[in-house]
Amino acid sequence: MPLLKLKDIHYYYGNIHALKGVDLEVYAGEIRTLIGANGAGKSTTLMAISAIFKPQQGEILYHGTSLAGRAPDEIVKAGLCQVPEGRRIFPGLTIQENLEMGAYCRRVKAAIAADLEMVYELFPVLGERRRQAGGTLSGGEQQMLAIGRALMSQPQLLLLDEPSLGLAPLMVEKIFSIIERIAGEGITILLVEQNAHAALNLADYGYVMETGKIILEAPAAELLRDERVKEAYLGE
Repeated sequence: MPLLKLKDIHYYYGNIHALKGVDLEVYAGEIRTLIGANGAGKSTTLMAISAIFKPQQGEILYHGTSLAGRAPDEIVKAGLCQVPEGRRIFPGLTIQENLEMGAYCRRVKAAIAADLEMVYELFPVLGERRRQAGGTLSGGEQQMLAIGRALMSQPQLLLLDEPSLGLAPLMVEKIFSIIERIAGEGITILLVEQNAHAALNLADYGYVMETGKIILEAPAAELLRDERVKEAYLGE
């Protein structure tokens, strides 16, 4: 049984049909990626999973149970957490305060403290600057903070929306290395990413989205060899 399953998801922005019958599955222990051009509906799909947007049709199942009617905070408590596009940290709060906000659903202080140290071990630069305001960090450091904040919720499934957006190539490589390490710790990942080459090299399985529809899906290695994907997304 998939950890996450989307069945015939439709979503409208007013009169705009943004998602047109999206079907998607994510299995525990995998990295799956959703690639496509700007405006394809990738971020909207993640927002629907997180209940930020409410689909007008279809069903989203998590651990085989429908998420219909669940509030976003309830979904986080269930172990499904999103790192949004653009990072959206709290710029006026310190790094540590941002991370503590990620644990707002939790109550056991000792476990929260232990996970803080885990995040600082994963991102040493954050530990060194834990009293520094989040808004003073570089774009790459803010992305680390956004991922760390999500990890503080103890997710089973992590939704990553464009983690490489606006970052220098060396920082992109570092962020993808961190994502791979997180997956190695047993956290399942659904990655939305415009850098199709990097995403498919990292992922186990991929979906290609165009104008609100999944038009192609296959193991990531197969998509890397697919001539349509090469031409449209890999610049080959």
